[in-house]
Amino acid sequence: MPGSSLEVAASGGAGEPSADAPKELKLDVPSDLGFLEEAVELFARHCVEAGVPPESSRFKLKVALCEALQNAMIYGNKLDHAKMVRVEAVVEDGNVTISVADEGEGFDPEEMPDPTTPGKLQLPDGRGLFVIQQLADEVRFNDRGNCIWMVLRHS
Repeated sequence: MPGSSLEVAASGGAGEPSADAPKELKLDVPSDLGFLEEAVELFARHCVEAGVPPESSRFKLKVALCEALQNAMIYGNKLDHAKMVRVEAVVEDGNVTISVADEGEGFDPEEMPDPTTPGKLQLPDGRGLFVIQQLADEVRFNDRGNCIWMVLRHS
């Protein structure tokens, strides 16, 4: 693993006017796949501590975050170690909205082919976004296409 350690910045919750106040988390991750596992585990742990129910969301949260981070590092920032991926989350009432933004040029998510169609099943790429869309309750992108928002609702 690369030399430096990752650290989540948290705000809200304790010390706020209401214990039910939204909690915000932020993490900047270098575009180095060596940080991927640590970033996902660290961020997921902080989300659970902020109020995301561990039993219902841990798997979906970790897989969706891993896919989004990996896509941002590889396709967005082209594994340029000088570029960062910003991960932010708002946790409120057991629900979490996570954004993952890279420094790349972006893309048009509408142009992504369906990886389940014949002829696409054997291709090595194109499944990450599909997996995210299956796991998250809501997925949206900014206009530039370099930031994804994933909503996971507590059911």
